[in-house]
Amino acid sequence: MREVVLDTETTGLNPADGHRIVEIGVVEIANLIPTGRSFHVYLDPQRDMPEEAFRVHGLSSEFLSTQKKFAEIAEEFRAFIEGARLIIHNAEFDVRFLNAELARLDAPPIDIGNVLDTLALARQRHPGMANSLDALCQRYGVDTSRREKHGALLDSLLLAEVYAELMGGRQASLQLSVARKTFARENVGLLRKRPHPLPSRLSEDEINAHRDFVAGLGKSPIWMRYLESEQAEQRAS
Repeated sequence: MREVVLDTETTGLNPADGHRIVEIGVVEIANLIPTGRSFHVYLDPQRDMPEEAFRVHGLSSEFLSTQKKFAEIAEEFRAFIEGARLIIHNAEFDVRFLNAELARLDAPPIDIGNVLDTLALARQRHPGMANSLDALCQRYGVDTSRREKHGALLDSLLLAEVYAELMGGRQASLQLSVARKTFARENVGLLRKRPHPLPSRLSEDEINAHRDFVAGLGKSPIWMRYLESEQAEQRAS
């Protein structure tokens, strides 16, 4: 199943009190690794920004007043998450706000049954421990150096790394490594190298776009662990 990691920023804690969404960040993942596709918007909440919320995310009323309203991006947002399982930390909070925005448009709500709450998952993995996103990033060694304030897109990228760890990302890497070695050992002499490598199917623009994307993810995107492990294996062999 396709999966997307989602986070929001808001003007407050409860949509029933008139609070609104001011930022949505969604990152698509495949096999626990970001694909490079994302959805990100700032939104005009059509109301003031309480000081408490401003201290959390730093989004001012002046800045947000120049952004689109939720109604203007609703269809694009719904199309991006269509058919995907939503990975959200403390999902009840974000889904409640999203469904309040959708209700204003008489649009179908997000089905909570199609949401995986990483907070609940973390509490199962680490009972009795702090399981905020910050705490989990620290526990798993996820780089948060770019995170001066909360931001929906950056927090989605951080949560994608945490989710991979919660789902056994490192163990999966180890199992893949063992399986690769076993296959190679049992099939010595059966595999032939191509006389001429296949030409790359990537265009120069695609290669540059991917390089720029990786450069913006900080010092330790999760797949670098797999690449470093693979490179170490090649050097050892």
